[in-house]
Parts: sequence; C-alpha cells; structure tokens
Amino acid sequence: MGEVVVPVDDDSIQELPTSIKDASVARQAVPGLNLRELESWLPLTESRDSTAFSAIFHLLCSGIGFQALLLPAAFSSLGWAWGIICLSIAYTWQLYTTWLLVNLHEPVPGTRCSRYVRISIIAFGPKLGKLLAIFPVMYLSGGSCVMLIITGGNSMKQFLNIICEEGTMCRSKSLSGTHWLLIFTCIALIIGQLPNLNSIARVSLTGAITSIGYITTIWTMSIGKGRPNGVSYGLPEAEKTGVNGFSNILNAIGIIMLAFRGHNLILEIQGTLPSDSKHSSRKSMWRSVMVAYVIIPLCLFPLAIAGFWAYGNKIPATGVGILTAFSQFHNRDTSKFVIGLIYLWLTISCITSYQIYAMPAFDNLEFVYASSRKRRCPGWVRVGLRLFFGGITVFVAVAFPFLGSLAPLIGGMAAVPLTFAYPCFMWISIRKPRSNGATWSLNLVLGCFGIVLSILLIVAAIWNLADNGLNANFFRL
Repeated sequence: MGEVVVPVDDDSIQELPTSIKDASVARQAVPGLNLRELESWLPLTESRDSTAFSAIFHLLCSGIGFQALLLPAAFSSLGWAWGIICLSIAYTWQLYTTWLLVNLHEPVPGTRCSRYVRISIIAFGPKLGKLLAIFPVMYLSGGSCVMLIITGGNSMKQFLNIICEEGTMCRSKSLSGTHWLLIFTCIALIIGQLPNLNSIARVSLTGAITSIGYITTIWTMSIGKGRPNGVSYGLPEAEKTGVNGFSNILNAIGIIMLAFRGHNLILEIQGTLPSDSKHSSRKSMWRSVMVAYVIIPLCLFPLAIAGFWAYGNKIPATGVGILTAFSQFHNRDTSKFVIGLIYLWLTISCITSYQIYAMPAFDNLEFVYASSRKRRCPGWVRVGLRLFFGGITVFVAVAFPFLGSLAPLIGGMAAVPLTFAYPCFMWISIRKPRSNGATWSLNLVLGCFGIVLSILLIVAAIWNLADNGLNANFFRL
C-alpha cells in the first residue's frame, strides 16, 4: 500500500524523549509539506471532533464479529472448565493491552500517535517497527475485509434462500456465489465513500446493534430450543491424546484469541477524539473502552457457554460455527422470520465492519497520493482509490474462497502478536519502567508468552492443514 508516514502532531521535536525524537527525525519526510497539514487531509485524522459515544460505537463494531460464532467449537476441545478459564484469561489479557495502547497514544503531552504502525516505529525503530507492524496491520485491514466479503456475501445468499419458497421464481433464478460477493462489495463501497473515520460513527452504531442482535438471538434461541438428541461434550479418544490432541487444544486457544479483535484500530479510533493539555484523549477513550468492554463479554461469554451446552461437539470449527449448527438442528422448528433475521443482521454487521477495517487501507492509499502531489486528494481520486481497494478485496475473495481455512495460520502470524504481545514490548521501550520492577516484569512475561503462543498456534495450524488437507477451490464458490 506504499510507504507509511511517521509524523507526530507536535511542532517542536526538541521536547520529545530520544526514542520518539529519533523516530520522528527518521520518518519519511515530505519536503515542502507540513506534516500537521498532511494529517488533516487523511481519513483517520481528518476529523478530531469525535465523542466518547462515537468511540464506543467503533469499538463495539470492530470488537464483535462473526469470529465469535466459533467460540463454542473451542470449548469442545477444551471442556467446560478450561474453556471458561482460557476465555477469561484472553479477555483480561487483551483488555490490559488495550489499556497500554490507550496510554501510549500520547507518549508525551502534545504528541499523538494515531496509527499502530507509528507507535511501533517509535518503540522499535524505523526498520524493525515497520517489519513487525506493517504486515499484521495491513492483513487485519485487507484480510478482514476479504473475510467480511466472503461471510457477508454467503449470508446474503442464505437470507434469500430462506425467504424464497421452493419453486418460486426468486429461488429458481438465484444468483451464484460470485454475484453475491460482488453485490455485497458494491453496497459496502457505496457506504465506504463517507470521508473519514469520524463520519462513519452511525454506520458503526448500526454494526454494533446488529452484531449484538444476532449473537444474542442465536444463544437465547439455542437455549430455548433445547439440546438435540445425541449431543455429547467429549472428543473421541483418538483426538484427545498425542499430537492430534495437542493440536486440537492449540487450535481451540487460537479460536478464543482470534475472537478478540480490533486492536489494530484502537489508536486510530482514539485519534478521532479531541485532546489538549487540560483534557487528554486518554481519559475519554478509556471511558469508552470500559463501556464497550462490558458489553463485549456479555455477548461472547453467553454465546460460548450456551452454544457448547446446546450443541456440544457437533458445532463445526469452520464457517459460522454455532449458526450452522442452529440452522441444521432447528431449521424446521424455528420460523423463517427468525432465521432470516439472524442472517440479515449478520450481513449488515459484515457491511458495517467492512467500513472501519478498510479505513486504515484508505488512509494509506490517500497518504501516498497526498505526499507525492503535496495536496489533498480530490473527490474523484478518493473515490477511485477506494474502488481500487474494493476491487482487490473482492477479487481475492472470489479467487480464494477457502481463505477462512487459513485464518488460524495467518491469525497466529498477525493478529495474536499485534493484540497480545507487541503492546507489552512497546510499553517497555517507550515508558521505560524500572528494570526488574513489577511493571517491567509483567510486560516482559506477557510479551514473551504472546510470541511463544503465536509460534505454537502457527505450528498447530500447519499441522492441522497437513493432517486434514486444504480444499484449495480457486474461483469456486
């Protein structure tokens, strides 16, 4: 997506600590262009008059997604006790790293780091910072958009199949999977013409409401309908021991860790809030985080526990997990309106999530243009760049519809270190707590454990692919 700029929002670099000063001097400077002015042209920082409510909407929309539908499948490998323990640890851990990022957004008064890549460069240096952060951030931007297209397009197709009766014209002339992915992308890109992150607050509110809606409906209906016959809570003996058992446990932990998402957007969301010497964005952002992260576990924990209770080990560990099981076992005794509503909410949630996950990519594309031309992107250029990005994502979605099978592998490489490990090392590098002190030790242990866990999840994902194979159905939906 081009080079990443590393400006800081302060006219004076002399007052900055050495680590921040060095990263600022080493940035990709644009001769003849004021970096503060450049910031005001880009989608992530064009508007800084957002509110704490808007931040809550963004956090919920980016933090609750279809990945959560796989949580009950993780419990089938871990069991009741370890499933709840691992889910609780992952939630607490990622909430702590969120706190770290919120407090690192303004490493010194008057200096704002509104992009994850920038804080990585400040912490680890220009070369290492880019090496560590650019792939995870760009994957979580572009890769998440691809997965949202695949999931949202398939949900639209399922919705039409539900509302259309057998033998009717709409069923006989149903569109192919490729057409549904294109329709989804067109709708997403129309909404994606909103200029900046602050302007999509109402879109994120819609996404938050629909995400909460379909998750709550699924787990409450699953309890209400009762357990199907033959449900069990244990794995076959062959899958409990040896390499397969260890791989299943790691994959289950990976599902839990990947259910918590959105850390690549924390600094960006905070960047839309106003900040000055008297009212730091840190305080308002943390209040928003606390509200959002009370709602998120109220969605994820009941979904995981109720889903595992209702379907046990019958929940598939791919696709939309518990929603597939619900449709399979309760399709006949549930009204089409309810099932159709769930798929409709899931579709809307994917469309709205596409906006916030695409915004870092839009920002980087517009930076390349603005820094080279030394002027704000005209409207037609902005539209063209966003259509270009949308074209790439829908092409990848159509060409690689099996991308979800690779999610544990790529997620272990990108999402896990970015969410659970990097913020801990960033705190040590930038804040420089006392060596061997409690804060220093805690962050070092968590950071190292996050990296080790990331490596183990990658190995488990590779083993799983080698054992089960990969259905690489290129261009086949």
